[in-house]
Amino acid sequence: MAFAKLFKILIGSAAIAHLALPAQAAVEENAVLPLEDLRTFADVYNQIRVGYVEDIDDSTLLEYAIQGMLMGLDPHSVYLTKDAFQDLQDATTGEFTGLGLEVGMEDGYVKIIAPIDGSPAAEAGLQSGDVILKLGTAPVKGMSLQEAIELMRGPAGTDIELSIGRPGESQPFEVTLIRDVIKVASVRQRWLEPGFGYIRIAQFQSATGKDVAKSLDTLMSEQPLKGLVLDLRNNPGGVLRSSVEVASLFMDGGTVVYTEGRLPNSDHSFDAKATDTTAGTPLVVLINAGSASASEIVAGALQDHSRAVIMGTRSFGKGSVQTVLPISESRAVKLTTALYFTPNGRSIQAEGIEPDIEIERARVTAYDNSRRVSEADLSGHLNNANGDGQKKKEKKPANELLARDNQLYEALTLLKGINILGMRERNSAETDSEQGES
Repeated sequence: MAFAKLFKILIGSAAIAHLALPAQAAVEENAVLPLEDLRTFADVYNQIRVGYVEDIDDSTLLEYAIQGMLMGLDPHSVYLTKDAFQDLQDATTGEFTGLGLEVGMEDGYVKIIAPIDGSPAAEAGLQSGDVILKLGTAPVKGMSLQEAIELMRGPAGTDIELSIGRPGESQPFEVTLIRDVIKVASVRQRWLEPGFGYIRIAQFQSATGKDVAKSLDTLMSEQPLKGLVLDLRNNPGGVLRSSVEVASLFMDGGTVVYTEGRLPNSDHSFDAKATDTTAGTPLVVLINAGSASASEIVAGALQDHSRAVIMGTRSFGKGSVQTVLPISESRAVKLTTALYFTPNGRSIQAEGIEPDIEIERARVTAYDNSRRVSEADLSGHLNNANGDGQKKKEKKPANELLARDNQLYEALTLLKGINILGMRERNSAETDSEQGES
């Protein structure tokens, strides 16, 4: 496209906007294309076109301009080429080739939101909050998010060196990752102890709602469910509809999340079906700084409806809605069009979800009580009046869960306490009922 033709198009668009204004009283003043700014853009475009040290064709320059516009908006608005759009679709189905990182832009650098479970990035120990300074020999500063993602993607088996800056560390460090096919197991479940279940959601994919429902069915078919931990730590989010479906499994109706934006079709409210499949079973939701977007929607909804205790650390704070707007058959724009709000009207954006009980992830070593002397160890002690005093209670080894995952240990401990209190309340109610009948 020639410079003169481009200039005519830009000025013509501005003129059309000005002419249309009187007939559209509701149009805001900032909807009018600014003529002087368009002239400035055209002048800069021409200076680059004729004076830059290397020859760059018009279509490339315009693509750079589009990328620059989106980069200036927020970390999540991006220009999608055909390959990038395909990558986005692959991520929602749970299989793609790369390093296994959910990333965003911050101050010109790529910041890790969360590593994906079982990925090369997770196995290498990369953490939420780490900043990628270099990809190979290329500095990340100045790259668009999409350019950085394309560098991290590649054939399985190939490697790439990342230079990482970590909060609290004085010097960056390098780590070499080997790209692999990332198969994200969205949901998995297990028993922590008899009666106390655990469901981990690594990412919200298209089928996550159904997968969580199946996991609940599996657990409840094996034994009565006394309490459940829903682990959303380092879950970068994903499909909005799936987050609504997951929250609905634990709610008796009500709003899960609503959105507000400038476009007429951007205001939506998403409600839960009145089908709490667990019948009010005590629930603890674990979150941390790597819990973003759809994870925050679930945690916020369950917190506002007083359905769960939220435990861990403050979540990431990604409370914006991105809409993919096709530009052509092969290109699209992923544009931030609305903000998420919890049922009580709290904006998640840049604030995140504050846990009800804050517990930092820490390395905990259980105190060795094996040498402690009790009354039963004293020579000539009196036997217990209720039974055989010679029996000595078996000494349990240090709790492995506490040493491995102190946050999960605390969640399980809380569920046990809630269950004990519930049993006492039920027993007390039954006793009062029997006394009333007699």
